[in-house]
Amino acid sequence: MKEYIPLEEGDFYFSEEGYRVFTEQYLLKRGYCCESGCRHCPYGYSSKTNMRR
Repeated sequence: MKEYIPLEEGDFYFSEEGYRVFTEQYLLKRGYCCESGCRHCPYGYSSKTNMRR
């Protein structure tokens, strides 16, 4: 089971469409890449190439 990480200010924002978008700050706290192509992925993953930089 994954550890729950409480959300703090700066961990996300809402897109114009109303979706919650996680920031690099939160993704680094999470500690791993989920390989979902997150908009602010600090791990360099690209869903277009299916590779990390």
